[in-house]
Amino acid sequence: MARRAPLIDAGGEVRELTSDDLEQFRPATEALPESLRTKLGVRGPQKAPTKVALSLRVSPEVIEAFRATGRGWQTRMDAALIDWLKTHRPEELMV
Repeated sequence: MARRAPLIDAGGEVRELTSDDLEQFRPATEALPESLRTKLGVRGPQKAPTKVALSLRVSPEVIEAFRATGRGWQTRMDAALIDWLKTHRPEELMV
């Protein structure tokens, strides 16, 4: 096997990658240690939370309708409530 040129030169610059270099690469799931693989795709805490987590009881029909819209359904539910507040006041709603 021929010796490959270093990826970084003496000045710290990364050289242009060749197709031979790319063939040597492995997926992150194989190359990274287990401790880092478990963190892939995991978000950290928000620096400044913009929303409040809560537990809420909602009728099954409402949940089914929003969940049927796919990913982001909770954001759309939040947007629908914000839109409702533009023309209504919560105390106006009689249940």
